[in-house]
Amino acid sequence: MPVKIIETSKAPKAIGPYSQAVEAGGFIFCSGQIALNPDTGKIEGGSAADQAGRVLENLRAVLEAAGAGLDHVVRTTIFLTDMNDFSSVNEVYGSFFKDSPPARATVAVKTLPLDVRVEIDCIAYAGK
Repeated sequence: MPVKIIETSKAPKAIGPYSQAVEAGGFIFCSGQIALNPDTGKIEGGSAADQAGRVLENLRAVLEAAGAGLDHVVRTTIFLTDMNDFSSVNEVYGSFFKDSPPARATVAVKTLPLDVRVEIDCIAYAGK
């Protein structure tokens, strides 16, 4: 099965030995994104809700580099350092996935890279 590495400067560069996304078998597997601004390299947003917005913009940029969009997403995982942020993150998330939201899991974790409050990964249909 051919594998295509997806990379864009419109989302933060990987901060470890992984790709922003990989396309294989008709699907795009996006690595987790955090609230790094791709232009400044700095964390954007103090609240979990603000960070979630930046995270979803980063995921959108990666998907667009693969020729897809958020409407192609079939599965996400949200990682939160505090489940008390669930409602506010859910509100922001819902504004990005208004129609036909993807399947999803939300998991509480102890910490995330660079001490952010939210990380989201996704799987999308390549739709080509």
